[in-house]
Amino acid sequence: MKYDLITEGKFKYNEIGEGRPIIILHGLMGQLSNFHGVIDFFPKKGYKVVLPQLPLYSLPLLKTKVSTFAKFISEFIEHKQYKEVILVGNSLGGHIALLTQKLYPENIAGLVITGSSGLYESAMGGSYVKRHSYEYVKQKSENVFYDPKIATKELVDDIFETVSDRSKVIRTLAIAKNAIRHNMSKDLPNMHLPVCIIWGKQDNVTPPEVAEDFHELLPNSDLYWIDKCGHAAMMEHPDKFNEILYKWLTENNL
Repeated sequence: MKYDLITEGKFKYNEIGEGRPIIILHGLMGQLSNFHGVIDFFPKKGYKVVLPQLPLYSLPLLKTKVSTFAKFISEFIEHKQYKEVILVGNSLGGHIALLTQKLYPENIAGLVITGSSGLYESAMGGSYVKRHSYEYVKQKSENVFYDPKIATKELVDDIFETVSDRSKVIRTLAIAKNAIRHNMSKDLPNMHLPVCIIWGKQDNVTPPEVAEDFHELLPNSDLYWIDKCGHAAMMEHPDKFNEILYKWLTENNL
């Protein structure tokens, strides 16, 4: 599913609903549509779901890094004059959420991370772009999930299109390498805002011990597991993901 995006200066985004903003941050190979369940559910519960398009492939190569994306999100929040936002990130998106909180904590009320990079060196990987065989990309995409059927033809086609574009490949590798170098283990103990960690028990991209490390290092975090679930819990078990997140938001008065 594709979402129509509004263009305002350098920002492209969509927003659905009214209320406290929940800002969605997708992963390196992810799409905003990966959060379809969140997008459909939370506007009905009194939240504004915001979908900014991250400039993963449009920046100069030297600026294609996690800190630039964190600054971009901070500027987007300021541009929209949002207050007390919730950042929800998967994989690279979780890493960007964490770094945005570290560098630009104003107006951020809480974080939600799932399958996040930022601790585990292999979290970002470069394996997608090492070979251009469609079958190889299909296999790698299926391995992200507990149920390989979640890797639809549309999803695999999108990823294959990305890894077939030389400019995007160069930037994908640059982001992956930068994310690996940018380990946040020393930063996390200083983050005292509420953090919701939702993790797939069968995540083989960022394994369960990564979630446990995040939980141990983040002083005000709650860790929730989803069984029979891989790297993208919000895609594989959207109803369970929404149930956990809504309960957590309610309990934390967010």
